[in-house]
Amino acid sequence: MRRQLGFVPSIIAMMAAESAFAQSADTDAPGDADGSIVVTAARTTLPVNALPLTIDIITKDALDQQIAISGSVTDAVATLTPSFSPTRQKLSGAGETLRGRSPLYAINGIPQSTPMRDGSRDGFTIDGFFVDRVELIYGSNALQGIGGTGGIVNQVTVGAPKQDGISGRVLLQGTADNDFSSDGIGGKAAGLIQYKAGRFDATVGAAYEKRGVFYDGDGRRVGLNLTQGETQDSKTTNLFARLGYALSDTGRLDLIASRYEMKGEGDYVAVAGSRLTGRPTSAIKGDAPGLSAASRTESVALSLTDTNLGGGNFVSQIFFNRSRDTFGGEIAPIATFQDARIAPVGTLFDQSQNRSRKLGAKISYERAMPGLEALTLTAGFDALLDKTAQLLIATNRVWVPPSDFQSLAPFGQANLKLFDGVLRLAGGVRWENVQIKIDDFTTLASSNSTFVSGGKPKFSDVLFNGGVIIEPMPGIRAYASYAEGFTVPDIGRITRAINRPGQDIDTFLDISPIISNNREIGVEVKQGPLDASATYFWSSSDKGQLLIARAGGIFDVQRQRVEIQGLEINLGVQTPIKGLKLSAGYAHILGRYDASTVPDGIVDTDLDGTNISPDRLNLAASYINGPLSARIQTQFYLSRTFTGLVRDPRNDFGGYTLTDASVRYNFGGLGAISLSAQNIFNKQYIDYNSDTRLPTDNLAFFAGRGRTFTLGWDYHF
Repeated sequence: MRRQLGFVPSIIAMMAAESAFAQSADTDAPGDADGSIVVTAARTTLPVNALPLTIDIITKDALDQQIAISGSVTDAVATLTPSFSPTRQKLSGAGETLRGRSPLYAINGIPQSTPMRDGSRDGFTIDGFFVDRVELIYGSNALQGIGGTGGIVNQVTVGAPKQDGISGRVLLQGTADNDFSSDGIGGKAAGLIQYKAGRFDATVGAAYEKRGVFYDGDGRRVGLNLTQGETQDSKTTNLFARLGYALSDTGRLDLIASRYEMKGEGDYVAVAGSRLTGRPTSAIKGDAPGLSAASRTESVALSLTDTNLGGGNFVSQIFFNRSRDTFGGEIAPIATFQDARIAPVGTLFDQSQNRSRKLGAKISYERAMPGLEALTLTAGFDALLDKTAQLLIATNRVWVPPSDFQSLAPFGQANLKLFDGVLRLAGGVRWENVQIKIDDFTTLASSNSTFVSGGKPKFSDVLFNGGVIIEPMPGIRAYASYAEGFTVPDIGRITRAINRPGQDIDTFLDISPIISNNREIGVEVKQGPLDASATYFWSSSDKGQLLIARAGGIFDVQRQRVEIQGLEINLGVQTPIKGLKLSAGYAHILGRYDASTVPDGIVDTDLDGTNISPDRLNLAASYINGPLSARIQTQFYLSRTFTGLVRDPRNDFGGYTLTDASVRYNFGGLGAISLSAQNIFNKQYIDYNSDTRLPTDNLAFFAGRGRTFTLGWDYHF
């Protein structure tokens, strides 16, 4: 890349001088005999310090605290992770990235994405009440198969009860805006009951949440994105169940099922703002046309595991996942749906719905080599079948034709421990075999009603990863690694936009997979009161995926060379004051792509706000002492000017600063009371996504939430 990373002295000074505010929570992730944390998303029982990866774990206490502040798992991850882009505070996560690329959301390793037509709803498929921890693996990799080009966000659900008898949890929460407006009031009720008798255990639970409308720092209703969907003015239900049986002291059979649905209430319509005057999009009472935007995900997974099968660890899983994502509809802005054969142009209403079904299986076996215990080997096989279509449900048309995706992938990993763990060598290979099947179809009238010949293109790639870890003493390590990630572009967006005759799916190059190469160098120090790390990474893809805006708020896909590099710094210090921890996190990310009319492989233009996050500094302080815990945190989203061949100065980002706080007191047998406040200084701001795209769209000029309070009661029995 032509532009190099720049270090901002004032940022470093702030990190040294300011009180740093950090997350502090007891680790509740599984571990090996020496207490080291094991990350299940890494598909190994080896501890984190044995892997050449940047890995974070958001524990249950930390997750619950963040959800109380912001309302969702996605917001929690985005707040705590400097290299994660700020969320849109909407149902759609389009444009939200980790290290400048799309992350793979998973639940217990099950991918939540729809690879053939990305509806960007994969961040809302389970209520955080049922999530025990979140595992973050940064950077492109193929550990979980297709999709992890930015990293993996794996949500691990609540585990089996450990003691015989009945136990459980009840949570009640109420949320209000700064002025306690009647339509801004929301509430949540959730419960979980667990039962264990000998080898059998069962967990069942339900969660219900009603969200009111959001208000910005000026006391104005936050505008609604009626098409992509909202979390405000919505109702959410989640049913969850887990049945388990211990086949032996080391073997288990688990069945986990979940049904999650979020529906917009449809009580408000958007009011255009003004980008010229700075007035954001707002909302007034009204009936939105058609069905409200909604998202529904149903999944069931059966796993068989044995931690000591033939001296090794055996993991197998089969799963079924079904999703239905409904998008809102409007007449005027969406010229894409117009067809004069159905109704006069400017009068036809329609809305789309994604329907996807996934069936998959995973199996792996890991063990140390007999006679060479320092060498740990893993072998496995993954299979995924996905069928997706995007329909226009008001006129019974097909926008994206039914598309079949098949992935078959054997893989192997090795980890060699040398010099009593001072040096480790790690590496592996995955053979990804993909077939895409699309029958003949005809595009909409807006794409010239173009006939496209179907096909069954196949793609096969061998993906490598490797790294070295040096740990001269416990708690101090350095590592360097290389990993390849694999995904397919948003094929639905590509195929539905074909407008030239004579195209054939078998030879249409734009649907070829995205191979991203991720390299990183990292240093970590975990000694005494100090917990610090620094990571430099750079990644590239010859045919990356960019979202390019066009008229009507529709985004198309362009395939161009993309290069991204960045620096992440995290610092945490346990102070002499009992229970007080200070911390800071900083991320600087630069992404560029080849914007030439005739691509020449030279990256000459900055990725815009739809495709990359702003630089950010996080400061936080947390306090835990007996029954009392508290946290205050500040996120500085730093200004950015986008440069290159293709740019619009109206999309430059001015930056903003947000501060949140939370306090909790545990009354023992009476439960715990918590009070949280998001944006405690009631900052008025335009969210990053709105500020850096669609510079003439006054219906997509959204402010962020103003000061918001959440009061909760959490009872365990």
